[in-house]
Amino acid sequence: MRRIEGESASPGAPSAPGAAPVRAAAPRRARRWPLQAATIALGLLPLAKIVWDGLEGGLGANPIEAVLNRLGFWTLTFLTLSLVPTPAHELLGLTWPVRIRRTLGLLAFSYASLHLLFYVGVDQAGDPGLLLRDVVKRRFMAVGFCAWLLLLPLAVTSTKAWVRRLGYARWKRLHRLVYLAALLGVAHFVWRVKADLRRPIWFAVAIGALLAARLVRSAPRRRQPAT
Repeated sequence: MRRIEGESASPGAPSAPGAAPVRAAAPRRARRWPLQAATIALGLLPLAKIVWDGLEGGLGANPIEAVLNRLGFWTLTFLTLSLVPTPAHELLGLTWPVRIRRTLGLLAFSYASLHLLFYVGVDQAGDPGLLLRDVVKRRFMAVGFCAWLLLLPLAVTSTKAWVRRLGYARWKRLHRLVYLAALLGVAHFVWRVKADLRRPIWFAVAIGALLAARLVRSAPRRRQPAT
């Protein structure tokens, strides 16, 4: 995911017929995997900290709420970071963030799924019926669940095989849903915390700025006459 919005957009795009030999992909993979491995390792540190604090009694008086809050926070953190590579490449010419875009997106989806599973499995004692009732009755649950549903197809279709299967133009349109998922995630955060809005506001500002940068960059291309 991110590839949830096009890991192959510029660097790493699917090879066209007559493109460079397959051997050329090997150096790119060699450059990419240490960065991806480091991203995964760093991305798992918050989860390790949650587990450690749980074992050591460091989750406070309400450990279930603490785990849900941390998983939700890191979901939005990685989702926001997954939006950075495209404007970083298009506006600043940076290519290395593009190499970890999909990894960041999949980390976001993984934390979102853990957030949902922990809520159903622990907070709701494994009763999916309670989840459905919450989704119907509580708006913060409805938007949070919708955000997860939007991330699901983006995670599934994040591979190069799916880019080829859907065609790059359709695949790219699909993965623009990541912006909607991120905004729904912020709304979920706002309606859940209610009182202390500092963190959700920071996320809203960051996501809004990244979306604005994307729109500003793409506007001149849309105005160009067809040739």
